[in-house]
Amino acid sequence: MRATLIALVSLVFMLGLATCGQNDQTSEDPEREENTMKNIPAAQFPDEFLAGNYQTLYNQMSQAFQDQVSYEEFKGIGEEFNQDVNSYSLASEMPLAGLTEHQWLSDQGDKGVRAYFAEDDTIEGLQVMPVTSNLGSDDTYTKNTYQMPINEEWFTFWGGTNELVNYHYAVESQRYAYDLLIRKEGNSYDGNPQDNESYYAFGKEVVAPLEGVVVQTENAIEDNTPTVDTNENKPLGNHVIIEHENEEYSMFAHFQQGTVQVEEGQEVTAGELLGLAGNSGNSSEPHIHFHVADSPNWREAASIRIKLDGKEPVRGDTVTGF
Repeated sequence: MRATLIALVSLVFMLGLATCGQNDQTSEDPEREENTMKNIPAAQFPDEFLAGNYQTLYNQMSQAFQDQVSYEEFKGIGEEFNQDVNSYSLASEMPLAGLTEHQWLSDQGDKGVRAYFAEDDTIEGLQVMPVTSNLGSDDTYTKNTYQMPINEEWFTFWGGTNELVNYHYAVESQRYAYDLLIRKEGNSYDGNPQDNESYYAFGKEVVAPLEGVVVQTENAIEDNTPTVDTNENKPLGNHVIIEHENEEYSMFAHFQQGTVQVEEGQEVTAGELLGLAGNSGNSSEPHIHFHVADSPNWREAASIRIKLDGKEPVRGDTVTGF
């Protein structure tokens, strides 16, 4: 999981997250001066954006956003982006960094809008982007039924069947992956953000989602310093791959160094402890990466949409396993 949102976006206008609250700005634009409408709530944003109500929406942007993007730029991007779009539907909603992230997907599934609203409906950040979705592989589920590899409540940071809610989706080998972490009161940590021990997910148990045979493990890779570094040379970090019936392989990445409890060739039962969640590999904070593929060669395999014993979560959903 990469914590930065910029990495997901091809077409971006970005993000005044440093300031919250009602705008306190002046302007020489008479049209803007005359606009005294109340802020548009998030639920109405996509309709107003599609209807071309750019001036009202721009007035609602934070000062930091307006310092980076002029009204003319905002309007031009909106007009170009909204071409051939008939409607937007809500894809996900979740608290993030003291704001609420709302994401909408176009009716054709090829464009996404991501906005960050403060409590007073000031828009602190906005992104528009092309989106990969509606691929033919969405119709094919695993033959086996799996549980989530957890034994308490976790939070789905990435998951779903389009690139807006699941940044893995554009890559065939990880298309239906989940990134799971633990959040409390909208935050994934309490304390020093550069200390793995501050993160609620760090050291939590990761368990087998179904019985099978362990075919690959790694246990010696150091954990990264959160928000400081990642290990792109060893993307999975400490990991476990399990072979199940029907030539399906579950994969788990980013275990805490030295905590993997299983060995290659070992038979495991559903719910058996595999190791503890960590921050090794290409990971920016402690979490679990979980997906199922058609081969143990994770670089070349095709990810398979997971048939779960329970709700199929998307970004922003809480999930439980055993």
